[in-house]
Amino acid sequence: MFRRLRWFVGLNQKNWSTKRLVHVEHQHPGPARPNQLPVLDAVHEVAIYIHRFHNLDLFEQGWYKIKVTMRWEDGEDSYPGIPARVVQYEAPEVGSDNLCRVWMIDDTDNSFSTPPFHIKYARQDVYLSIMISFYLSFGVCEVQSSSVILKFELMHAPITRTGPELQGSLDPYAASVHEYKIPPKALRGLHSYCPVHFDAFHAVLVDTSIHISLLKASYHTSQQKVSSESRGSEGAYVEDYVGSNKVMLIKALMAAYDILLEDLRRISTGIGKAIDLTEITFESDATEWFAPTPPACVESVDGEPSLQLSDMTQVISAENSAYYINNLTEKSIQPFSWDDHLLSSFQSLGNQLLCLWNIFLKFHRENRTKILEFLRKSWVIDRRTEWSIWMVYSKVAMPHQNMINGVEGTSMSHGVHRSSILTRRFTDDPIQSATMRAELHRRGISQMRINNRSLQDMFIFGDLLLVPIIIIERLTNGYHSASVNSDFNPLDDKKRHILENGSRAAKKLFGGSSQQNELVLRIVVFVHGFQGNHLDLRLVRNQWLLIDPKIQFLMSEANEDKTSGDFREMGSRLAQEVISFLKKKMDKASRSGNLKDIKLSFVGHSIGNLIIRTALTESIMEPYLRYLQTYVSISGPHLGYMYSSNSLFNSGLWILKKLKGTQCIHQLTFTDDPDLENTFIYNLSKEKTLANFRNVLLLSSPQDGYVPYHSARIEPCPASSLDFSRRGKIFMEMLNNCLDQIRTHSDDRVVMRCDINFNTSSYGRNLNTLIGRTAHIEFLESDIFAKFIMWSFPELFC
Repeated sequence: MFRRLRWFVGLNQKNWSTKRLVHVEHQHPGPARPNQLPVLDAVHEVAIYIHRFHNLDLFEQGWYKIKVTMRWEDGEDSYPGIPARVVQYEAPEVGSDNLCRVWMIDDTDNSFSTPPFHIKYARQDVYLSIMISFYLSFGVCEVQSSSVILKFELMHAPITRTGPELQGSLDPYAASVHEYKIPPKALRGLHSYCPVHFDAFHAVLVDTSIHISLLKASYHTSQQKVSSESRGSEGAYVEDYVGSNKVMLIKALMAAYDILLEDLRRISTGIGKAIDLTEITFESDATEWFAPTPPACVESVDGEPSLQLSDMTQVISAENSAYYINNLTEKSIQPFSWDDHLLSSFQSLGNQLLCLWNIFLKFHRENRTKILEFLRKSWVIDRRTEWSIWMVYSKVAMPHQNMINGVEGTSMSHGVHRSSILTRRFTDDPIQSATMRAELHRRGISQMRINNRSLQDMFIFGDLLLVPIIIIERLTNGYHSASVNSDFNPLDDKKRHILENGSRAAKKLFGGSSQQNELVLRIVVFVHGFQGNHLDLRLVRNQWLLIDPKIQFLMSEANEDKTSGDFREMGSRLAQEVISFLKKKMDKASRSGNLKDIKLSFVGHSIGNLIIRTALTESIMEPYLRYLQTYVSISGPHLGYMYSSNSLFNSGLWILKKLKGTQCIHQLTFTDDPDLENTFIYNLSKEKTLANFRNVLLLSSPQDGYVPYHSARIEPCPASSLDFSRRGKIFMEMLNNCLDQIRTHSDDRVVMRCDINFNTSSYGRNLNTLIGRTAHIEFLESDIFAKFIMWSFPELFC
């Protein structure tokens, strides 16, 4: 049963329009005289549907609510977004003590607040099912070309507060804020999914959708003051025609009508539900606006009619209308005759647009779940394209033969001199090259001007230069040269699989399932690094949960406070922890349905990657290796620290080995055994720990001084190519062993290197920046890189 509630902010539409005209009056200085002039006005209605509050990772229980406000980006405070109406489009759960029944509108800041709701546990859903619409003045946007800032605030009160005390404690304090920018183009018409997130300490998802249209506000007469300089040739006062720019208003209404009609068709087709447009008919008193000839008092231009035929309606020609308006001051005609025609145009088109808007609202109410699902899928595709601004795609061919000190092939035949090859191939420092490539791309972004009709997330679009640059290399079997720079687009590569998986991801979010009795158990294990915490990778986990809400995740705690020992012991503890978790989830899944398949994925940070690989060599893990799905290595030292160029960091490693006796540091630096062939990392490379994963992603950063760049990417380094000693030979054997494991064996397997270049300018020059710790920790404190990669390739995470 639906309950519809209305509330107007002390002013109805007519009074609000009058208030706006006072502002217009102040824009006309000088001597003035009153004259009765018709006033045309329009408003942008922004309808915000707040569907669901999903708690991903709130650290504190308590009462929460969402506060929504709108303002002009340029600081125009005179005409903020004014709450117009509230609709509870779905009844709250009966008898629930987690949701209050009272929403609130504050006249002082024109804000709307949802009813408070009680959050008790992680991954809790609260279905708010409420719509709030705001009115925005048409004139401010058109005159200033200003964007609108849509602001969401997360208000919090301790769990002990109740009743009036609860409401009062929620009002003054915002725990976190998330803002979206609505560009001027979007104010003409927009229908978009809008996921609202907050910060790392308030990880939630608020499912909202935004619907915008330009609508007729009112028509009345007003004592309009105009300056004496605006008199026409016959002494008529025509400032109202030129200053208010009625033609611009008519053009805006026509554009809004076309956008709304096209979006209705797109949504109707997308959800497979026909929409009834039979109500879109013209009244007899409005037909003169659509007449094929101009009014008698206005001449046609070059013999051409001033009105043109649209695909559904005949609409006024904006160019010809502007011509007539501009010539009113030059021709001896009745000064207000054309105003009557504009009034008819405004009234008729405004009525049709309002009728179409109401049809959409009714259609949305009847199909809200399907429309939300459709808009979300569209949002995923659009964001993949939008975020490609900061991403560079390329393909790199995997060598078909083993590499000997950086040279492909098994011999130095055909008289090729070895030193000349090495000089040609390793002249440039890979770290400097990667940094320069990212910097050049960042400079290109600084010249860009974003001019689209999409909502802009201010976490990302607040400063384009602060967003990390991501260079993605897809490793392929094709062999053309050492580096194949042909670009690839994730939308074109395996497009059918992406779309299918994107559809499945949307069904998972909204509870759909193709096979009710068949279950696929998807488990992701997150492993922290040296002296880390089990929650270190929570931001990556949260992004994975947004893509696939049904995953079962294990934040490994087996080695917390135990990362200084032997990797073999750490791997054994992790394997036991994973097996115990697997059996528990498998038993539960088997009881609830037919367990069809298991997909086991791993995410590791720093030395957590070596712990993962070591755990996979344990005998108890062998029965589960066939279920391995996706492996995400975040700055993992897969080749150890044999060639580490960071002298400051190396000094720290030396201290840990000498003073602390840290066993894992000895293993990382190949000092755990006098014979390099008996060292831990060399022998680990012989194990097929990466070969069974269907997808392998190696994330690295040239700014990360804690892990050698080549070690995180599993590639040669210049120092090794010039080392002809046994040490260099051991390194190349280790490299070849790892490359053999990640070499693609089928078209379905995905192996990628993802190079992340953070903007660390805000950190300044300090010790952490100099030793490379800033970028190493940025992997844990920022989720933008994970968001870009995971939403660009969702098929790897479903």
